[in-house]
Amino acid sequence: MEPQRQTVKAMLPLSLGRFHISEEYGFLLPSPLKELPDPYRPWMEIANDLPHLIESHQLRAHVTKMPLLSCRFLKSYREQRLAHLVLSFITMGYVWQEGDTQPEEVLPRNLALPFVEVSRNLGLPPILVHSDLVLTNWTKKNAEGPLEIGNLETIISFPGGESLRGFILVTALVEAAAVPGIKALAQAVNAILQTSQDTLLQALQQLRLSIEDITRTLGQMHDYVDPDIFYAVIRIFLSGWKDNPAMPVGLIYEGVCTEPLKYSGGSAAQSTVLHAFDALLGVRHSKGSADFLYRMRDYMPPCHKAFIEEIHAAPSLRDYVLSCGHGYLLTAYNQCLEALAALRSYHVTVVTKYLITAAAKAKGRRPNRLPGPPQALEFTGTGGTAALSFLKSVRDKTLEAILHPRG
Repeated sequence: MEPQRQTVKAMLPLSLGRFHISEEYGFLLPSPLKELPDPYRPWMEIANDLPHLIESHQLRAHVTKMPLLSCRFLKSYREQRLAHLVLSFITMGYVWQEGDTQPEEVLPRNLALPFVEVSRNLGLPPILVHSDLVLTNWTKKNAEGPLEIGNLETIISFPGGESLRGFILVTALVEAAAVPGIKALAQAVNAILQTSQDTLLQALQQLRLSIEDITRTLGQMHDYVDPDIFYAVIRIFLSGWKDNPAMPVGLIYEGVCTEPLKYSGGSAAQSTVLHAFDALLGVRHSKGSADFLYRMRDYMPPCHKAFIEEIHAAPSLRDYVLSCGHGYLLTAYNQCLEALAALRSYHVTVVTKYLITAAAKAKGRRPNRLPGPPQALEFTGTGGTAALSFLKSVRDKTLEAILHPRG
């Protein structure tokens, strides 16, 4: 069950810092580390050579020889986040080295034990999540330079070359484009608490502009990501072991438990951004979609999940807009919903190109050196949902939230 909304008196002002959200970078981890402390050199050596080790089918052999290391030398939060990134990439490569026809169903203890340990410390599941792939996996080439794709690089990679780099970094730029919207969201909640309608109007206008900028930024996928490479090469390494016919029983984490564990693969639904916007705007999704989205919160850093819950617990923006009777607020609120629905429609277009159309083209074709396009999740998102029907449902429910003036 979702938490009940609090009374206005019980609510503290909403501040980003309380939830470890950066004023400059939003949910992106500011200045992620690129190297772990020296005891973890065996992990870094494998992680830094991951594309070659996977393509040459040598990764599993290298992981087998890896020493069992404790996480006790990871002192800082940033070190723990980098360790989770490194171990999650190694894990995905290990499981899917031979493609989805020959997944590895047991994660060896020298990988499973430290991965589960650092995951517990961070409150994250032991699988690659959005906060690894995107939020922790970027660095500026020139520290003083701008946050744009020409000045960015990934820290850890899979096979996929420039298309993988583009996929990760455009997604990071989408997160960056959301920053003004996240600030506006906090401003809107506080404006309701203070009954400041002028501030609320400014916040809603800024939120709409930010959502429109997110949509424009997402369009950069077409410039940097080849759909055939994404579908046939990259996608498999984002796939999990829950709701995946290729691994119906899950993955055994050796030394952790004897029963297989099931975790969903990477999904845009693990980004906190749209969850936060939905919570503010009062968008209510259909049961199937809502259950999946709610479950995806467990794949976020706990402080980001708490941020969504805090917004949901705040006084209702929808109720406030309806009760205050000001048409300009209702118009601004509806414009935010229209922009959010347009973003979701555009996401449907992108997924159609990179999943549905690419799947049709991939049949009967096989990229050299790689295991070939995945069969088990042919038209399914890496998170395990029927991608198009899910995206269309969340888009349609966003449009349904539009308010109509009372006659």
